[in-house]
Amino acid sequence: MEPQDFADVLKAVRSFVRDQVVPREEEIEETDAIPEQVRRTSRDMGLFGYALPEEYGGLGLSLSEEVRLVFELGYASPAFRSMFGTSNGIAGQVLVNSGTAAQKDAWLPRLASGEVIGAFALTESEAGSDPSALTTTAARDGDDYVIDGAKRFITNAPEADVFMVFARTGGPGSRGISTFLVEKGADGLRVGPSDEKMGQRGAHTAEVFFDGVRVPADALVGTEGTGFRTAMASLAHGRVSIAAVCVGLAQRILDETVAYAKERSQGGKAIGEYQLVQGLIADSQTELYAGRSMVLEAARAYDAGEDTKLGPSCAKYYCSEMVGRVADRAVQVYGGMGYMRGVAVERFYRDVRLFRIYEGTSQIQQLVIARNLLR
Repeated sequence: MEPQDFADVLKAVRSFVRDQVVPREEEIEETDAIPEQVRRTSRDMGLFGYALPEEYGGLGLSLSEEVRLVFELGYASPAFRSMFGTSNGIAGQVLVNSGTAAQKDAWLPRLASGEVIGAFALTESEAGSDPSALTTTAARDGDDYVIDGAKRFITNAPEADVFMVFARTGGPGSRGISTFLVEKGADGLRVGPSDEKMGQRGAHTAEVFFDGVRVPADALVGTEGTGFRTAMASLAHGRVSIAAVCVGLAQRILDETVAYAKERSQGGKAIGEYQLVQGLIADSQTELYAGRSMVLEAARAYDAGEDTKLGPSCAKYYCSEMVGRVADRAVQVYGGMGYMRGVAVERFYRDVRLFRIYEGTSQIQQLVIARNLLR
């Protein structure tokens, strides 16, 4: 995308997020749903396909461009970005990286337009941080595969039209895993009720059950045994994007904190005039600055093909932890008001806790980082 075109996109998205999405955050929290008008405008702006190739109707952004866009998207409730983030990210990238031409033609244009929603079905009750231990199976039966098993905490599952399902076709370990496209409504496919989560209302996760789900052989994405590699490639891209979400939300939380410190009085003067409050604000700004710089560098190295593992894990680890500290300081600056429902920083304090868990916990990122260095 030409620099001026991209600058125009950023400007339009920033305006949309701040003028139309942020004012409706409490509605999203109360209804546990994204307003249809917000969803429709997001489709019209191409947000369901910002990271998908232009030839399939996406915006075709590089990761360096994507993270700058996500800084803006992350400024609002995380549920907003989650609405189209999975289709752009871990689900959509499965097809971008490993799909056949027919699979790409059939699904990427509809994912990019928002006509259909994708879900990434990897995690299981006994295979979360270590997906190589998954037990969902896909057995070959003539010209078909038959899938049996269950997945847990699957983002977008209640709304998904297509699932990228990771199932075992071979022996134990990561080399026995393959990837399949499974459409909503397939016989034997059942989605459980939406999970009741601590935060991020409006972003839905659920269990997904496969009871003899039969799919044709051409539903296999890539070749047998390449599923683990496919999943890790999608997650590496997704980790940089999640880090960018954390940066965007940290900026929002800090803006809320600074505004409150300037208007709230204690002892006859604004609390922002007290040096210990200033220290909390300064620490958050410093960590935000570091996180933003880290994400931009991780994206640059990813685009250049220099680093597709270490940088994404470093960025995801640091930024997910960073935004938690920024939210914690915000509650401290707000004092008792920061603990009250209906106050933005209280909601964000709950929302940000998930970033340290999904798409690879902080502890998994530590292992990835250390093993890359020790190798």
